[in-house]
Amino acid sequence: MAYVITQACCNDASCVEVCPVNCIHPTPDEPQFATTELLYIDPETCIDCGACVDECPVDAISADNELAAEHEPYLKIAADYYERYPIGPDWPELRERRKIPAELGTLRVAIVGSGPAACYAAMELTSRPRVEVDIFDRLPTPYGLVRAGVAPDHKSTKAVGDLFRSAIGHKNTQCYFDVEVGTHISHDELLAHHHAVIYAVGAAGDRHLDVPGEELPGSHAATEFVSWYNGHPDYADRQFDLSGECAVIIGNGNVALDVARALVMDPEIFARTDMADHAVEALRNSNIREVVIVGRRGPAQAAYTNPELLALGQLRGIDVIVDPAEVELDPASRALLDDPDCEPRIALKVEQAEGFARRTPTEGNKRIVLRYLASPVEINGDGKVESITLERNELVEVDGRLEARPTGERETIETGLVLRSIGYRGTPLADLPFDERRGVIPNKEGRVVDPQTGEPLTGVYTAGWIKRGPSGVIGTNKQCSAQTVERLIDDFVAGRLATPAEDREKLATLVAERRPGFVDYSGWQRIDKQERSRGAAAGKARQKFVSVAEMLEASRLES
Repeated sequence: MAYVITQACCNDASCVEVCPVNCIHPTPDEPQFATTELLYIDPETCIDCGACVDECPVDAISADNELAAEHEPYLKIAADYYERYPIGPDWPELRERRKIPAELGTLRVAIVGSGPAACYAAMELTSRPRVEVDIFDRLPTPYGLVRAGVAPDHKSTKAVGDLFRSAIGHKNTQCYFDVEVGTHISHDELLAHHHAVIYAVGAAGDRHLDVPGEELPGSHAATEFVSWYNGHPDYADRQFDLSGECAVIIGNGNVALDVARALVMDPEIFARTDMADHAVEALRNSNIREVVIVGRRGPAQAAYTNPELLALGQLRGIDVIVDPAEVELDPASRALLDDPDCEPRIALKVEQAEGFARRTPTEGNKRIVLRYLASPVEINGDGKVESITLERNELVEVDGRLEARPTGERETIETGLVLRSIGYRGTPLADLPFDERRGVIPNKEGRVVDPQTGEPLTGVYTAGWIKRGPSGVIGTNKQCSAQTVERLIDDFVAGRLATPAEDREKLATLVAERRPGFVDYSGWQRIDKQERSRGAAAGKARQKFVSVAEMLEASRLES
């Protein structure tokens, strides 16, 4: 018997660290780790010890003889990976972490943000002796996109929040929730109270299509829709027109697939999740029966991952529709697939799309239509969205890259709802440099740098999407944050960090004066307990509070 990693894989590589025979790859030190969709266990090397199962934070690992039917394709996916990358003696061993000499005293670090990158950084720091961490977040609740971005039906992925509890609840961690850096406390004040500050604020903005009609009512960012159905307090009062039968999503990454599922799945499934009640009720009254997902390039270049696409095709009562003509590969894409060095994940994307194209639709089913080689050129309507015009693309090889070029062939799709899902984008922070082109804080391996000189700014670091851009999955942030923490500790050990002018008690006094009633860890526990209790009464894991006022009230109620 061997173990198999399935769709829920979060890529945080915690399983890699505990495997006694180095049979889980790619490791963070391998180049494939940067682009992998999930990790893979080599069935020939696995010794059936179960260490990885115990360590996995999202329950993504199963014994091969206990796989559910829908997970059986992952046996072949793992086999294909090891055929492409056979295990050998030259595979890298895990690196040891640098230790902090006791004579240097206590290292004090502020972390701005409480999402995955922030929590992984806090875990990395608090796992070492003589480190104190203060976490700041503008919302009363932690976990960022784990709480407000993960699809409600991906319960195993949301379970990573239980892992993060060890970081924010650590005895050496102090939480300052409902405290906004730049408003209630400044960047300079954080530096005065800490050796270093890590900014792990994610990428809250979104990218625009820049086509006529994009600002019409009925045209939204998919990120807003996701935050709405997940109960984010900034978006709980948004309205989306679900009165038509067709919705169009521009972009074909995993977020697009999440949104498509939300629009066509049975709302009663979501009623048993932590989806916000207002969203469940709106979806119950929705008329949408078809979602068209539009990608500007072909199936070989699609941004979604194979596990998400595989799961899409297993939804009951929903057909996945692909036009056979749109999966006919251009010569350059076909050459890519025929290349012996082609990544197996690329070939699998094409194989799955071709499989959908061969399926016969079932009468009466709702539909998710995957469109390739098309881009929006205009959103049309008189006072609101009524249709969208797409233009057919062709792929052209330019300097070794495939670019989508318009052909002039156009079509119009009637719709009252257009959601753009073309990527998140970081936004500038007060008193910090910002790279407008990339939407990130300029940095070198997590050290924030002066954009003019390229020199590191003393004591200032970054991690997560605001560091590298919106790439990877939740677990990708673990290695990203670990790199930042390693650079921070290197600087501390080398004496490059200034000693804090103020102590921890003065920080607590300052915050309490500026933001009376801020939410600490105990306050979050009270919110969490009440949400779970409300959920249990409704037959689900959690029923969220969706306004800041409700959250603050709950944080003060003693059980």
